[in-house]
Amino acid sequence: MMRGWLDRGVDGFRMDVINMISKDPSLPDGPVLADLHYGLAVPHIIGGPRLHEYLAEMRREVFARYDRALFTVGETPLVNVEQALRLCDAGQFGLDMVFSFEHVMVDYGASKFDLRPLDLRKLKAIFTRWQEGLADAGWNSLYWQNHDQPRAVSRFGDDGPHRVRSAKLLATALHLQRGTPYVYQGEELGMTNARFAALGELRDVESRNFAEEAIAAGGDPEVVLAQLCAASRDNARTPMHWDASPNAGFSTGRPWIALNPNYREINAAAAEADPDSVLHHYRRLIALRRSDRVVALGDYRELLPDDERVFAFTRTLGANALLVLCNFSGAEVLAAVPGARDWATAAVALSNYPEAGAPMVEAGGFRLRPWEAVALRR
Repeated sequence: MMRGWLDRGVDGFRMDVINMISKDPSLPDGPVLADLHYGLAVPHIIGGPRLHEYLAEMRREVFARYDRALFTVGETPLVNVEQALRLCDAGQFGLDMVFSFEHVMVDYGASKFDLRPLDLRKLKAIFTRWQEGLADAGWNSLYWQNHDQPRAVSRFGDDGPHRVRSAKLLATALHLQRGTPYVYQGEELGMTNARFAALGELRDVESRNFAEEAIAAGGDPEVVLAQLCAASRDNARTPMHWDASPNAGFSTGRPWIALNPNYREINAAAAEADPDSVLHHYRRLIALRRSDRVVALGDYRELLPDDERVFAFTRTLGANALLVLCNFSGAEVLAAVPGARDWATAAVALSNYPEAGAPMVEAGGFRLRPWEAVALRR
């Protein structure tokens, strides 16, 4: 099958849950925990005994037979940095990179439907561990969301009055790290969670099963609905917003799931017409990555690991450097960056504020406005 697609001209593959292709051959039952309805399969399906054998065979029998550059990325739930490095060993298994999930599990409570407020310190620590762990081998996949995650701006940003600003901040914080950024449909518009009005509007089988089991166990249906409005993957599966016409220009028929009602304001046509839109900010980020080797190849260093509101890091390549400052809050903050005055005359490479001025430098660091994201170059 893979050879067939490569013969037709595709340039690579995104491999779904590739680290689950080898199972424990004895097929044991998973342990049943007190708070779970079913047995836990994870110990017997992740990183099975023949995983690396199968990947080596795939490299040998498929990719080694072609003399053109090919690209592979593996979706690998629960993989750690050390496992990712082995999977991306070019001499054996041939994956160019993997999707890790640690950062999109950072706010999990008792389950994925029990999201807690973001602890930015934990999130930064995860990013830094992967940036440093894959600095000399392998390569990072940079993403905030996919078809299995709620909308990033609703989850990690502010989808209310600061929607545009915080969506741009999330893009800046991610795309200026070292790795390959992935953009999920609608993310570049700042699309938000759907805010389902009733449980019957959900289509995802996982979400519906969770609701049924939680209510049967005595859960309040309104509380369950609120959990799903925040965490259901149906939030990312509503139709794409192309314009303000009926069904957002997605279809002339009836979509399989209801549209987000805010499609009349948040859509691609409106974003194209607004030079300060989230869409145009993504384009500026992509252009910066293509034009500036510091963004593409520079070393990463986190600056304020203990700051609860500011994500700050540098990218350096030779004598050139970028300082990235992101205020993950709706309040003005002081980012106590060491050596801040050394950046006082630095040029602004990118900003999510339309005036694009450099943040004010004070004795203690940089004064950042609500949800401000800026990259300084020197």
